[in-house]
Amino acid sequence: METTLYTQEGKSAGSFTLPSEIFGLPYNSDVVNQVINSLRMSARNSTQHTKDRAEVRGGGKKPWQQKGLGKARHGSTRSPIWVKGGVSHGPRNEKNTDRKVNKKMKAKAINIMLSKKFKNGEVLFLEGITYATPKAAAAKKTLALLASIKGFEKLATKKVNAMYLALPSRNDAVRKSFGNFGNVAVEELRNINPLVLAQYKYVVITNPTENLKVLVPKK
Repeated sequence: METTLYTQEGKSAGSFTLPSEIFGLPYNSDVVNQVINSLRMSARNSTQHTKDRAEVRGGGKKPWQQKGLGKARHGSTRSPIWVKGGVSHGPRNEKNTDRKVNKKMKAKAINIMLSKKFKNGEVLFLEGITYATPKAAAAKKTLALLASIKGFEKLATKKVNAMYLALPSRNDAVRKSFGNFGNVAVEELRNINPLVLAQYKYVVITNPTENLKVLVPKK
């Protein structure tokens, strides 16, 4: 499986062979949906919280006598049927929303999603990207040059979640150069996950010959 390698100026730098175990997988919606939903559930913060009748203030005294007044019987104003009483079956912040995702299943979901993005023409491979010093102007120029590549025109116009730039290692100059671009995320490829693949339209992988080794499934 051959693909084109580009420079950060948007020019062709030859071709290289892609690992089929990463970019040659058929789409499996069951695996992808299960992993994404589990990760989203685990990322939830249970902040909504209601008090039950044992937690609300007051209500220690019986509102009125049991009989003789012609009223319904009540033992406490904490009852859920009273205004400012406890809430029955309301949301509680101690609810555990963590979901376990096996490492192999998560890795497979990543490769399945990368395979689909590659088939859709949404994965770009660069031989490298470097800046001497952090400069937003240099990053803007790079985006414009990469947008000149056929199929990646929206890199320069898409205002939200345009590009996920995957580096082989931490590079502060590149990260800071794109720091003011709200539509670009810069991370190491080893930190990629299915949520960002579902979020960003384009994935740009630098130094793919070495970088992709972290995604090859272990036997």
